[in-house]
Amino acid sequence: MAIARKIAYNVIFNAITKILSTILALVGIGFITRYLGKEGFGDYSTVLAFFAFFGSVADLGLYAITARDISRADADEKKILGNAFSLRLISSVAVFLVTPILVFFLPYSQDVKIGILIAAASFVFSSTYMVLNGVFQKNLAMDKVATAEVLGKIIQIAIIIFAVRNDLGFITIILSILAAMIFNFTVVLLLVQKYIPLKLQFDFVYWKKFLKESAPLGFSAIVIFVYFKIDTILLSVLKTNTEVGIYNAAYKVIENLSFFPAMIIGLMFPMFSRHIFSDKKQFAHLANETIKVFFIIIVPLIIGTLFLSEGIINLIGGSAFSQAANTLRILIFALAFIFFGGLFNNILIASNNQKKMLWMLIGCALFNVSANLIFIPAYSYTASAIISTLTEFLVAFTGLILTIKYTGFKPSLKYLLRILFSGFAMAIFLFIFKAYSFLTLVLGSSIFYIVLLWITKTITIKELRSIVSSK
Repeated sequence: MAIARKIAYNVIFNAITKILSTILALVGIGFITRYLGKEGFGDYSTVLAFFAFFGSVADLGLYAITARDISRADADEKKILGNAFSLRLISSVAVFLVTPILVFFLPYSQDVKIGILIAAASFVFSSTYMVLNGVFQKNLAMDKVATAEVLGKIIQIAIIIFAVRNDLGFITIILSILAAMIFNFTVVLLLVQKYIPLKLQFDFVYWKKFLKESAPLGFSAIVIFVYFKIDTILLSVLKTNTEVGIYNAAYKVIENLSFFPAMIIGLMFPMFSRHIFSDKKQFAHLANETIKVFFIIIVPLIIGTLFLSEGIINLIGGSAFSQAANTLRILIFALAFIFFGGLFNNILIASNNQKKMLWMLIGCALFNVSANLIFIPAYSYTASAIISTLTEFLVAFTGLILTIKYTGFKPSLKYLLRILFSGFAMAIFLFIFKAYSFLTLVLGSSIFYIVLLWITKTITIKELRSIVSSK
């Protein structure tokens, strides 16, 4: 199978499974919000924020450096993967063992503390299998990981529905995360053997060299957590769990939609790493095509959310969470910046410039924490939403500046006006037909937007054919 066709297949397959996973996740959130209410959902969101915190502390930059190094010519895949897997396992277990001490000092209820401990156990499995994903990225076989993850998500949602219908409480809902992570870990560990016979390796000289390169990314992961999730933890401390629940009803939409940039960048990253030094013209072409795809996705997401926010929140959390609608309208702009922040940061990693972005991320994190501490007491989750959006803008903008400076790559905006025109026309469509049902507006405006992209030749039949061509 030709590279172009394999890429197209992986993009389409991953898009389908990620959309399915997103739908399942939103179904799960719908059950959880209606069962636990605003305060209980706030507790659930607090536990998930700590799950993300554990991930940042034990990250060590292993995933990105592993994916980069095994994608290069003449890479010793067994050595790289065996040592990276061992490092990740040790760091994850270390975090898990320290968690009970941390939990003892936290000002939360007993259920939330138990939930955090379960999240720490879940993290051991999720973080350990994640480091193996680079193998599937390199071999354009992310469909296997995607399949495992969607099956894990089905298991999780099934447990959530069972818990809600049988009134099994908060802890059972948190245990659904652990069940899904154990399943994902087991399947991915078995699948990776097809490509690389995985064995734990403890080459301490190599560890030192590996960590020297990955440490800036590991520290960056902590910094990224600070500006991505610290708002939920600060809200849980400075305000009530009800306000945490309202904020996260909107934020969960953003989290679940962020699979688009993560999926696309994940598939493109090995090719960025392969071409950024050897074939700059091909690298620039791939990066610009990625940017074009990002704009095509972002524009309708923003416009659709501005018009349909109430319907989205009502679908996810019910009328009890209606206050989250305006918060979602703010956060959708944060999602737009997440697309480009992730792209430029990954280009810097591919070009061995990960240290250059560290100070930028630290600055953004300091701004985020300082602003949240100042404005949350007076403006609650509205302040958090605005600050999150401004932070993501700073990450994307400074990432662009660093990318231009250190790689010489300057993004092309060739198709931007056509995409914006199609989006503006979509907005008019939504305004004219606003009296129609939510589902009708979603489907109708989406089709209208895609047709306009074709009419303006932003997307052409020839271009679509070339993607799946075997030549």
